[in-house]
Amino acid sequence: MAKFVSNRNETVRLFKNPFLEYFSHIHPATPLIVFIPVMIITSYFGFSETGVSAGIIGFISGLLLWTLMEYVIHRWAFHYHPKSETGKRVHFLVHGIHHDYPRDSTRLVMPLLVSIPLATLFFFLFKFSFGSYYLNIFSGFLLGYMAYDSIHYATHHFKMEGKLGKFLKNYHLKHHYSDDNTAYGVSNPMWDYIFGTVPKHIQEAEDSKSTVVASKG
Repeated sequence: MAKFVSNRNETVRLFKNPFLEYFSHIHPATPLIVFIPVMIITSYFGFSETGVSAGIIGFISGLLLWTLMEYVIHRWAFHYHPKSETGKRVHFLVHGIHHDYPRDSTRLVMPLLVSIPLATLFFFLFKFSFGSYYLNIFSGFLLGYMAYDSIHYATHHFKMEGKLGKFLKNYHLKHHYSDDNTAYGVSNPMWDYIFGTVPKHIQEAEDSKSTVVASKG
């Protein structure tokens, strides 16, 4: 039996509790409104503490750390296949619903009931792990998260222009409509290349191009 996938911008009720149901929906601009001020404040105090050069290194490190976290969470948490009924229910609430209703515009970015506690957790984790650089790393991490959420929304609802935009849109939609065991990176494919989860046809096309270039050389 074919798996159900809606191609319309529609939603489905997840919770009987009206409070939880209400806050499971979110406008795509909300994370930016909440976290851009946090990023600016942490960047200011971070750069004041470490100086510009070290601050930039910390910021870029945080941004790169997010890209790895994005891949790890998407591949091993969101695409974990639980065996129990409770586990299956939790998985559907967390990510399964997105694959069934990929164009649901109110559930494409992370709800604040999840993102704020997670941001708080990472803030203190970085504070105890990275010493005086933690604010720089955290602010870069936040930028990575906001870029991920924004790009993810755009891949499902915007006609993305330019070579990079078209690539990211097509790359993510391959994950939804061709093979959900590949293309775990949303904001970028770097970790897919490192871990060998690039969609087969993309890898084959690039290998073919490399062979042609090598033969001409």
